[in-house]
Amino acid sequence: MIVKELELKLDYEKAGLPTPTTSPRFIGFIPKNYDEYCEGRRRPAVLVLPGGSYAYTSEREATPVALEFLTCGAASFLLHYSVAPDRFPTSVCQVYAAIKQIRENAEEWNIDPDKIYVIGFSAGGHLAASSGVLWNTEIIRKCGFDDDSHKPNGMILSYPVISSGEKAHRGSFNNLLGENADPEMVEYLSLENRVTPDAPRAFIWHTYEDDCVPVDNSLLFASALVKNGVSVELHVYPHGGHGLSLGNDIMCRDLTGIGKLSSWVSLAKEWLMKD
Repeated sequence: MIVKELELKLDYEKAGLPTPTTSPRFIGFIPKNYDEYCEGRRRPAVLVLPGGSYAYTSEREATPVALEFLTCGAASFLLHYSVAPDRFPTSVCQVYAAIKQIRENAEEWNIDPDKIYVIGFSAGGHLAASSGVLWNTEIIRKCGFDDDSHKPNGMILSYPVISSGEKAHRGSFNNLLGENADPEMVEYLSLENRVTPDAPRAFIWHTYEDDCVPVDNSLLFASALVKNGVSVELHVYPHGGHGLSLGNDIMCRDLTGIGKLSSWVSLAKEWLMKD
């Protein structure tokens, strides 16, 4: 396996974006092919987007997740994207630049260019979902992404921030847009309203007891996908709070009462590999 810190290829000036205050980090965990057992293999790729309310990127939802998805035969990439005070659309453009870069290097990195997925947690789930539903919008085209080379092939959303309405995690939107943001832009980034039939398929999981980002966020997004004819697999676990990452005893201090929540990992891997 090759582990490398990659230079994210995004010309901020050309994209009409200010140079970010918080520089992104783009890391690749790329399996090598060996003649002995995997000659010529083309793998799916996952791009991990940690949560953190658009204020930071959580280590708990970063490298451990990227390493876990290596075990199903995928190449894993990790993006510590720019956060507040950097504003929309900087972070989503960084995601698009990363997806495009993975796709452009697919042959060298033994990746199937038609199987590039985003995995997002909490606010990182909002970012992953944004990459799936905004890829062909005017805002993104104006940043120079004017074809489909930056579109993800699927979204894995873990307890995602989705709605800016009644069930919003307000802090995430304040960090993404600023506390005095234009109400029209706040509504625009309520992603259940941005779904079209062009969105990629999705795997979503959440807990009923999440008291930070209500489960309604996932239900609203899944419903919008269904209404638009987009394939979605949704799992709602009855117990557990927010920010559970892999849901195992490595990532959680106390697993009391949350049951087999870690099953989301094997279910997501199966979903990813069956396409």
